[in-house]
Amino acid sequence: MTASTGQTAGTPTRPLVRYEVGEAVATITLDRPEAMNALTDRLRGELHAALRQAAEDRSVRAVVLTGTGRAFCAGQDLRELSGAVEQGQGIGDLVREHYNPLVLTITGMPKPVVAAVNGVAAGAGAALAFACDFRVAADTARFVMAFTGIGLAPDSGASWTLQRLVGPARAREMLLLGDPVDAARALEIGLVTRVVPADELPAAARELALRLAQGPTLAYAATKRLLDHAAASTLEAALDREAELQEGLVRTADHAAARKAFLNKERPRFEGR
Repeated sequence: MTASTGQTAGTPTRPLVRYEVGEAVATITLDRPEAMNALTDRLRGELHAALRQAAEDRSVRAVVLTGTGRAFCAGQDLRELSGAVEQGQGIGDLVREHYNPLVLTITGMPKPVVAAVNGVAAGAGAALAFACDFRVAADTARFVMAFTGIGLAPDSGASWTLQRLVGPARAREMLLLGDPVDAARALEIGLVTRVVPADELPAAARELALRLAQGPTLAYAATKRLLDHAAASTLEAALDREAELQEGLVRTADHAAARKAFLNKERPRFEGR
């Protein structure tokens, strides 16, 4: 969770999440810039619905997640959280029922997900970016693990994803101290894939997403599953799982197209099936 002190959630009729599809890429945009895209109950619901839509739409073969304004996402709206806590609502249930499903939907997405980090990513907002397969950051982006700054511990998978991205020592430093990590440092420690000038971010993220959307979607999905499995398995179990998934992939249309292209000395054209 964590972050912004929050403002009003916007008008009831204006969506807080924009969903657009073009050239097999779904772009999901958090659109609450007046509060740095801080997460309210309504925004979380709209975001989860958009993520599920992208996951289920077979015409979508890659996803971009980004924000509007000066922030990617400032994490949980603290004004809304304060009201919930004062009413006696448990924070554990909030995390389990609203944040964990978001993270699991991103990590379980059967197609690649690119986070286009346009500005500040704090607390759960940063964790959402960590859950994505790629992070392309604007040179103005900053990552802030703000949990301990408000007397809380990490949630939204940050304790799992962050140390796998930057190693346990740097993850411990970021999570305990909560110091901002700018885009240049994020690239240096492997937290992001690429850093570009802020005005080039949308094009750079889309370029990567388009490349992925033209790739072997089923093979990408299997690779994601293998990486998650291997992170908590023995070598023997990983080898067995690899053989199991390869058995299915060798029968796909994309693999058949790749074999034919190889024999004809051509570039394969994948259709995601």
